[in-house]
Amino acid sequence: MSIRNLESLFAPHSVAVIGASDRPGSLGAVVLANLKQGGFTGQVWSVNQARATVDGQAAWPDVGALPGIPDLAVICTPAATVPGLIAELGRKGTRAAIVLSAGMKQPAPGGEGTLEQAMLDAAKPYLLRILGPNCIGLLVPAVKLNASFAPGNAMGGTLSFVTQSGALATAMLDWAGERSIGFSHFVSLGDSADVDFGDVLNYLGSDPGTRAILLYAESIKASRKFMSAARAAARNKPVIVVKAGRTPAAAKAAASHTGALAGADKVFDAAARRAGMLRVDTLESLFDAAQTLAYPHPWRGERLAILTNGGGAGVLAADALALSGGTLAQLSETTLGALGACLPSTWSGANPVDIVGDAPASRYAQALAVLLAAPEVDGVLFMHAPTAIVPSADIVLESLPLMQGAAKPVLSCWMGGQAVANARTAFSREGLPWYSTPERAVTAWLQLVHYHRNQAALLEVPAERRDFTPDRERALAILRDCAMARREWLDPEQAHDLLAAYGVPSTPTRMVLDAEEAAAAAGALGYPVALKVVSQQIVHKSDVGGVALGLANGDELRKAIVLMHQRIAHLRPHARVLGFAVQPMVKRRHARELIAGIGSDPVFGPVLLFGQGGTGVELSAAHAIGLPPLNAALARDLIARSGVAPWLDAHRGEPAAKVDAVVDTLERLALMASELGPLAELDINPLVADEHGVVALDVRARVRLAGAAAGVAPAICPYPAGLEERVTVAGTELLLRPIRPADAGRLKAFYAKSPAHDMRLRFFMTRREVGASELARYSQIDYDREIAFLALAPRQADGSQRMVAEVRAVCDPDNQRAEMAIHVASAWQHKGLGRLLLRKLVDHLRARGTREIVAQCLPENEAMAGLARSLGFTVRPDGDTTALGLVLRSREAAV
Repeated sequence: MSIRNLESLFAPHSVAVIGASDRPGSLGAVVLANLKQGGFTGQVWSVNQARATVDGQAAWPDVGALPGIPDLAVICTPAATVPGLIAELGRKGTRAAIVLSAGMKQPAPGGEGTLEQAMLDAAKPYLLRILGPNCIGLLVPAVKLNASFAPGNAMGGTLSFVTQSGALATAMLDWAGERSIGFSHFVSLGDSADVDFGDVLNYLGSDPGTRAILLYAESIKASRKFMSAARAAARNKPVIVVKAGRTPAAAKAAASHTGALAGADKVFDAAARRAGMLRVDTLESLFDAAQTLAYPHPWRGERLAILTNGGGAGVLAADALALSGGTLAQLSETTLGALGACLPSTWSGANPVDIVGDAPASRYAQALAVLLAAPEVDGVLFMHAPTAIVPSADIVLESLPLMQGAAKPVLSCWMGGQAVANARTAFSREGLPWYSTPERAVTAWLQLVHYHRNQAALLEVPAERRDFTPDRERALAILRDCAMARREWLDPEQAHDLLAAYGVPSTPTRMVLDAEEAAAAAGALGYPVALKVVSQQIVHKSDVGGVALGLANGDELRKAIVLMHQRIAHLRPHARVLGFAVQPMVKRRHARELIAGIGSDPVFGPVLLFGQGGTGVELSAAHAIGLPPLNAALARDLIARSGVAPWLDAHRGEPAAKVDAVVDTLERLALMASELGPLAELDINPLVADEHGVVALDVRARVRLAGAAAGVAPAICPYPAGLEERVTVAGTELLLRPIRPADAGRLKAFYAKSPAHDMRLRFFMTRREVGASELARYSQIDYDREIAFLALAPRQADGSQRMVAEVRAVCDPDNQRAEMAIHVASAWQHKGLGRLLLRKLVDHLRARGTREIVAQCLPENEAMAGLARSLGFTVRPDGDTTALGLVLRSREAAV
């Protein structure tokens, strides 16, 4: 379930309060009072088994006695009563409930499971949705609903706030009320037994009354649903999140508070970035970001100009920008000249633009106009400190019209108190963001920068690369053999073979048991060699003298083995030596030592680590985390975020490392992380990179043994390679496969070559081209809720492969309905390709349980209507539109 029946939760016409009471201060009394004082216009019923009236109105002894079916029930009774009440409500026809009760983790009567599980079991047959338990409820000002025990109401507005902390929710309501911040929805999730972040994001992402979504998160459940919902919502509106538990101790506290596992903070960072959300550190930053992002800013770039009437304030802003990695605009000679013409000779002559403390209102407006016209300036920070010379209201009168019509973002900083209160009020009234200090204003600008970087990453189209098919069966066999031997760690030869199965370059490695086998292996590989001890109990081999390099002959090799045995017996007497790994020495003069690996997060599943490697890897901060799957663009972003990109560039006579080879390796590791479920962990350290490419020198890989906890599935659905197939149409073999992000260019060429008539039938309008952002959206799909199949012609002599048709469908969050479209190139029409593609789509949707497939076509598109009818679709006029509606329901699925 996802958004099913959530309309009963967020927009009910009637509410029943279970446990309504007259007792002052009781939960039932507070909730009932909040409902009435909030002005809810629907029916409110009180349920109290001991009283015939509550608060002067009739009450009913139980759910069954209610005179109607409540859309929403608010349960204020002890935990033990909740499962039975949910069952009663389900039978009555109620489809949403808010459970305020705590203590639902205690055992259910009879000792089978918890009260919470009994509650969910009772709700399941009726698809009854539950908010909570252990929450304060929700507020929806648009429908005057205050179904909570919060100590006040919420003002109406366009922000939605969703929190896991009830205490924080009440504090936030008070804080926001003091600052006149309004909400479209204010939701306390509590323990999120049913309705969670993913569900609420799915609902609010398409809510027209919500302009931005604010989240306070302590832990995430159902990571794939969360990522899918967050990615969809973030494409429509800003989604801003504060995540508690940044330190290991805080993460542990958060987990015990919510009863859920908390993932590593860097992993959540990577997830937020990948979803296109903006993560901030504090609640104050959360509302600053909402204020900034909810106002539509035409975005141009990251270069900021600072306009101020105080030099010190300008320096503070410039310092804050520089310390946080922001970009101060370098003003051109043209801009400097234009500023000099309207400013006194004592102005700063640079950015920050100090227009001097005696500046009249007209000087502000003139300088602002120059900066807004400067092509080298992407945004302006407008700062004012109060003076006795000119009232702030005069400055507002002159400058506000310029800001309202600006073609680039303008953020304002009104320093002081009462002297600038009118200016702040005027800006708030116009919906323009303002800040009280230079540092907060700069932070807001950087939030804009990071938000637009994340949004750009969502739309970035990777370059197309030749398909690579790994030997997945070979890799799984290696992992299976290790698990059957009850060995948690692969031996070095197996680990290198695992990399080879996925095409990751690595040095040849031989696993040997003793000195004689070592000498034979070294002779075959060629001296000099490296020797490394193999022991399940020794993780860092160099710490115990378990690595010997540059062994030139058999005598040195045998001596090294004896010394290793002696050192290990002394330093790690309980370690069992399984043998040794022998490798040819790899000497690369310009090598950089990197680390690249796969880990398992308890919440988001497989994750990738990349950064600076070598023996001091734990001491380096140059690392970054990413979520698989990766394409080339995402791999390059991971490299950039790690901080090692400058190190890979040419410097001090060192040639640049071959970054493309590093990117390729990261893509292959991401594929391993997505496809190899038994693989729990993998480290390549060092991964040596130079101008010739990369090679893995040392590899460690851990497998999940039988009986161990299964790994969490990837948080982002990987490319469904199993849906690829080859078909023959009109004597030509075509490849039918799901779309990939790198297909954006192929899609663009396909649309560009389509006749105007075909484009009109596809898009219901005549189009010359499809924009870059739209192409990215069509090619970077979420395989969990979308699918697009392409038909590709055989490769041409230059290696290119033309697209000749597409069919696609987008499912609603509940997988109840999918909207479908199809487009076949003119030269391939009337050859059976459209039928093949549409049948493939229908079969796929049926397999995933989609209940209804719908589409529209223009009346003159007789070929489409005929094809749909032949596959069982009902074709009829679509309501008030001139189009035909095509519908295929599950009972009509015999295709």
